[in-house]
Amino acid sequence: MIIDNMKAKGRLNIVLKDENGNIKDQREVDNLVVDSGLDYIASRMKDATATAMSHMALGSGTTAAAAGDTDLESVLGSREALDSTTVTDNTVQYVASFEAGDATGAVTEAGIFNASTAGSMLCRTVFSVVNKGANDTLSITWTITLSAS
Repeated sequence: MIIDNMKAKGRLNIVLKDENGNIKDQREVDNLVVDSGLDYIASRMKDATATAMSHMALGSGTTAAAAGDTDLESVLGSREALDSTTVTDNTVQYVASFEAGDATGAVTEAGIFNASTAGSMLCRTVFSVVNKGANDTLSITWTITLSAS
């Protein structure tokens, strides 16, 4: 018997830098591809009707990521347009930079979206606090890997 299972897994690299470009914090965090994200992937397999992922957001929510999540718990600032999206074989890599003054505060969650407001959320993650000061920059490289499992 052949059993096919597809798995979507995400991992993000977070880098916080001070105003002089010195790294203050760097970490890798796993994420959850939420139900709306799985729905999005399935719809894109059919056609390109669903808008491509285009934004990333940071927040201060601490409730664990759950499959039914459709937005961050508590968004800091506004969603940031992605700097780049790269597809290589079975992976998609999204990159966003939150410049000085953007999403300032105690950052504890992040998500990927296909719109600047509303839209579909692909992934959400919650992590221990990253304190982003007003003059700091924070960049996230988020890699989604599709695999047979």
